[in-house]
Amino acid sequence: MLQSSKTPVIFHSDRKYSVLEILQLIVLACLLLYFGKTLFIPLSFSLLIGFILYPICKWMETKGINKGIAIFISILGVTLLVGGIIYLLIAQFSEFLQEWQTLRLKLTETVNQLSLCISERFDISLEKQNDFINNILNNSGSQALSIVRNTAYSLSESAFFLIMIPVFSTLILFHRQMLSNALYELFPPERKNTIHEILVETIHEYYNFIKGMLVVYLIVGLLNSIGLWIIGVPNPFLFGFIASILTFIPYVGIMISALLPIAVSWITYNSIWYPLAVIVVFSIVQLLEAYIIFPFAVGSRLKINTLVIIIVVIVGGILWGAAGMILFIPFISIAKLIADRTSSLKTLSVLLGDGEQKKTTK
Repeated sequence: MLQSSKTPVIFHSDRKYSVLEILQLIVLACLLLYFGKTLFIPLSFSLLIGFILYPICKWMETKGINKGIAIFISILGVTLLVGGIIYLLIAQFSEFLQEWQTLRLKLTETVNQLSLCISERFDISLEKQNDFINNILNNSGSQALSIVRNTAYSLSESAFFLIMIPVFSTLILFHRQMLSNALYELFPPERKNTIHEILVETIHEYYNFIKGMLVVYLIVGLLNSIGLWIIGVPNPFLFGFIASILTFIPYVGIMISALLPIAVSWITYNSIWYPLAVIVVFSIVQLLEAYIIFPFAVGSRLKINTLVIIIVVIVGGILWGAAGMILFIPFISIAKLIADRTSSLKTLSVLLGDGEQKKTTK
């Protein structure tokens, strides 16, 4: 990576942007990201994968391996990793289904006990309770078609992403020199070294992002395991780290990974309180991961303050859902790299920073 005694500046314009102009740019960017997410989400994941795999491909090419073969080996490795996670998810669900018959009987027994308790304590007859439940089921039935339609759309969109991401990643890695040259042409020739430095630092930022994510998974796995061990769930470290790994798939991963320890605890202790305790443990750890562990572990490595990380995660979730919560963190790190080198964006650079800003010479 290029080293310099001062932070280079891309643009020397001293023009200050008004608040209205900044708001207009933000609104325009949000609209573009929201309505173009079908293209931008797989393309962004592909860029992320491309930045991560570039050093590996470059190393293999220096060892005499053909460029295309090096890219193929790298993409294959990522594909096998993702396939392993999906297999782990399916295996968890299959094990849960094997216990479903026992769980169904226990669930029926628990519901009957709860119904009797309500009848005794609140003087609500079983007939009224059944009528209330039937009304809820009838009302929810009218929304079933909408739920099925939304689920089918989500599955088809996910399948499209799984197909396009490795294709985009392969093409980005194969045409990386052409893409770099095209980027250089957007700026004056004397700024080529600065743009090159930003590209190199971007690759390092993504690398730091991945290291931060590994730290997050390790901490979350330990917290899950300790919580399950305190409750008394069998094989707590197995269930804890499986849940940690599957948090890579936001929302769905943690829910499915919690099914097996919930089932095991319910069958082992024959009490509803143990499954509820498992849910409480996972919920607390997820809150800690979302608002403390993830911002601290990832934000500190990217040199971005925790407040900005939390805001970016929320905005990413609003615009792109779960994918945005993952992708918008490295995006904001790239924005900070550009702001550090743009004289008119120094305020943004300070705002995004972690409070340890270095003095720069214009």
